[in-house]
Amino acid sequence: MSEEKKFIPFVSASSNMAEFTIKALIIGLVMSVVLGAANAYLGLKAGMTIAATYPAAVIGMAILKALKGTILEENFARTVGSIGESVAAGAIFTLPAFFISGLWPQFFTPSNYVTATLILISGGILGIMFVALLRRVMVEDKDLPFPESVAAAEIHKTGRSGGTGSKFLFGAMFGGALIKLLAEFKLFAETWEHFVTFSKQVITGTKFTAQGGILLSSPGISPAYMGVGYIIGPKLGALNFSGGLLAWGLLTPIIMYFIGPLLTGDFLHSWAQYLMTQNKGLSVDQAVAKASDPSFQMAAIWRYIVKPIAIGGMLMGACFTLFKMRKSLFAGIKRSIGDVKKAASGSEVVTERTEKDLKFSWIMIGIGAVAIATFCITYFIFQTALIPAIAAATVLIVLAFFFAAISGYLVGIMGSSNNPISGLTLTTLVITALIMVLLGVDSTHGGVAAVLGVAAIVCVAAAVAGEMLQDLKAGHILGGTPWKMQIGDIIGVVIAGLVMFLVLNFLNQADIAEGVAKGYEGGFGSPKLSAPQAGLMAMLSKGIVGGDMAWPLIIVGLLMGLAFILMQVRSPMLVSVGMYLPLETTFAIFLGGCVKGLLDIMSERKGYNTNQKSRVENIGILLASGFIAGEALMGLGFAPFKIAEVKFFEFFAHPSFLLSLAVLALIAIIMIWVPLRNAGDPDEKATPMNM
Repeated sequence: MSEEKKFIPFVSASSNMAEFTIKALIIGLVMSVVLGAANAYLGLKAGMTIAATYPAAVIGMAILKALKGTILEENFARTVGSIGESVAAGAIFTLPAFFISGLWPQFFTPSNYVTATLILISGGILGIMFVALLRRVMVEDKDLPFPESVAAAEIHKTGRSGGTGSKFLFGAMFGGALIKLLAEFKLFAETWEHFVTFSKQVITGTKFTAQGGILLSSPGISPAYMGVGYIIGPKLGALNFSGGLLAWGLLTPIIMYFIGPLLTGDFLHSWAQYLMTQNKGLSVDQAVAKASDPSFQMAAIWRYIVKPIAIGGMLMGACFTLFKMRKSLFAGIKRSIGDVKKAASGSEVVTERTEKDLKFSWIMIGIGAVAIATFCITYFIFQTALIPAIAAATVLIVLAFFFAAISGYLVGIMGSSNNPISGLTLTTLVITALIMVLLGVDSTHGGVAAVLGVAAIVCVAAAVAGEMLQDLKAGHILGGTPWKMQIGDIIGVVIAGLVMFLVLNFLNQADIAEGVAKGYEGGFGSPKLSAPQAGLMAMLSKGIVGGDMAWPLIIVGLLMGLAFILMQVRSPMLVSVGMYLPLETTFAIFLGGCVKGLLDIMSERKGYNTNQKSRVENIGILLASGFIAGEALMGLGFAPFKIAEVKFFEFFAHPSFLLSLAVLALIAIIMIWVPLRNAGDPDEKATPMNM
């Protein structure tokens, strides 16, 4: 049998090219925080995040080329810069659950900050340690194509030959930020909605009257939402919007139709009292008037009845996603066990620069330190008993190892954009909750907090592991040094972990302040900050450990999700998430998907060849990513001013929605016209970012 040809990286293993430098580290850390914060904003509002690998590659390449940096410095900066998105994903999927569940009545306190930071940093370091164990075999596996890693490597290679997509990314970032700025100054309305209500006497001669209505809503004027829709495409965007139509076109109206007449008397006054506790500025008469408003009642029905049904559907969707991936999951578990045996035996002697990982002894020390940190969090901070605290630390290491390996394996097949982190986290949460219940822990003994803490650490570990392995594969192609990339990511995880809780707190406090001003209950779980995954985590942990699960509604949602599966709906999870999100959000995402579909049709009609279509596709993705990042960063910039209740200049007290429609049209035109205009020469070979 002939020996297999040895892989040769872009930069040879014998090269001493600059790589781990101060400028590359600083650029990477800034991108880690900025892209992580942007994803936190997007994830809390839309329930989705975007992979940061491509934006980090383009931004880092543009800056380092101007500073005469090397391709390995670009690779290092991208690696550090993209890890913040993974920390953000773990944070938004889990930390708001402490607030939504009532464990943290006030989200920000010094002790909560310390707890959250320990959770994020511990999870991130754990993911990196496990990936350092598994890297060698996985990145060299010919059965794992790592599609996004190959594309990221091509971005850097193309940049060396003079092509970059930075102008499209930065231009869209500026446009997204400007639109968000003008919306805050009320040049145009961010949304339009109107409740149509009606009453009908059901039985002649009786006092029983059915009361119903329906919500008419525009898409939200949001470059970020349209960017998300563009990236996921018209089919997935339509599925997401179908969930919104089910929630607001079927479930909420039909529930309102029958229980509307019952929303009177003692129930109405109880609701008014609740509103007064949430908004100290309301008088009794104002609270009663608001509680009597049919549009408010419909919104409350959606929040307290329909959203739990959606959570049941999300749970069924997550289980179905994992079931479909069962072969890949079991393969990942099998390989991970074998890889650790090889690493522990020391059978492979690594000498080349491109094959040096962190030392095995340091990896074991890191894993042990995280286990101790988990025990301290559950025992000393959450006040869990000794045995459950030990069990929590043990369960954490076992689940984090397997899910980190599985996450890396799935990224190798599909890329980090399709990594089912929320499904893996839900599995962790349910397993941990059941173990806690078996050990006799309940909500009075820190059980709910311990379950959420373990799930949060595993979530961050799995997210970081997937992203890290993707970057290590790109580094493997380019000739990066693994241990330097791993050290860089540890620093990135620590910095992102230190600031991510503050970002979440800014967004939470800003929404609470805006809710007080506009008369809705703000904060995590509100229409503006839906945090669907965190809401699901909170309900499951409280329901299993605390015993107050809204089981009838959850069961209805589970059966609904099962019906979606039997109907062969492509993504039951996405439909359920659409039910959980505000209609204006899903509508805008759907509109972005329609723009992508229209662009594809126009590319086909123009007779573009494969290279031109690829170029159009890549430019569109950069524009969408830029719109998302620009709006998110401007939204974060406004957060501290909203918390401080600073009044901004307003163009109009009641802006017209006609101008809003013009803004929507402008976004759509840019996302179609710019890619088509830059389709390029049909004979020019297209690389993933050759523009």
